[in-house]
Amino acid sequence: MIWKTHWTLRCAVLLGLLASAPARSEDYPSRTITIVVSLAAGSGMDAIARLYAEKLSEAFGKPVIVENKPGAATTLAANQVAKAAPDGYTLVVLTSIALAINPTLFKTLNYDVQDFTPISLYVKSPFILVVDPALPAKTLAEFVELARKANPPLNYASIGTGSVQHMSMELAKKQLGFEATHVPYRSTPQSVTDLMGGHIAASFVEAGLSIPLIKEGKLRALAVSSAQRLPLLPDVPPFAEASGIAGFEGVSWHMLLVPAKTPQPIIDRLHAEMKRIMQAPEMRAQITALGLILNASPSTEDMRGYIASEQLKWGAMVKQLGLEGSQ
Repeated sequence: MIWKTHWTLRCAVLLGLLASAPARSEDYPSRTITIVVSLAAGSGMDAIARLYAEKLSEAFGKPVIVENKPGAATTLAANQVAKAAPDGYTLVVLTSIALAINPTLFKTLNYDVQDFTPISLYVKSPFILVVDPALPAKTLAEFVELARKANPPLNYASIGTGSVQHMSMELAKKQLGFEATHVPYRSTPQSVTDLMGGHIAASFVEAGLSIPLIKEGKLRALAVSSAQRLPLLPDVPPFAEASGIAGFEGVSWHMLLVPAKTPQPIIDRLHAEMKRIMQAPEMRAQITALGLILNASPSTEDMRGYIASEQLKWGAMVKQLGLEGSQ
């Protein structure tokens, strides 16, 4: 009887070890996948994530759910997934704020860029430089000339210190030689209301929010911050073209990532599925309708290079503004 007891115990221990062992990459996925979105439900990022989550679910035959975790300049979502198991079951969507601006802006962060492996850089989110229609400036050149002469300086809005909108306007000020006073807001709708009311002169505003107001004549568009024109605003030039500053691009971007040390076969499969899904005509159409720009996602190493270049660009601007380690 003793040997039977020992055998039973050994079997129980072995079964326990097997049950607690991580799923093999060749079995992936065998359960629900969670995509943590760093912005609130209803945002453009959230809308697109839910679209491709459904497509991933169809491809994998397993549920793919979206969990919104906004707040703290996207650090909450980043920190959660940086510490998640590297098994392909917890992914995160982050932007240039988390990966390119925060590392210089924040004194300490609970995550590091090296805590993640990029899966897909699938969308760029442009901003429209809009002004109060009561301003006499009808082009970017006229706005710059007006700003250079204004006393006191014109003011401009953003969604907060260190945001891409803030950094983009400061970059424009530096390269075009004009002054403007930064007025940070808690939310974009609030700043747009003040812009339409004549309390704010200008702002870089998300395309999805600003385009309907531009078409209604409530805002005037001077330039788009992306390198290319937007199909929804074909007559509005890119900032680089309107200003003569080659290479100017002040966009946010959406990148899907997994924790570092995720097995390469899982990374490769996720990358391939996302590339296939984002190239579908219906997905392209929905992204365009949201005022976003589809990006043909590069390789993992090229995405790492892109993050590094964005860190260099925006990190330098944070330092020039004296904001390094201010948060």
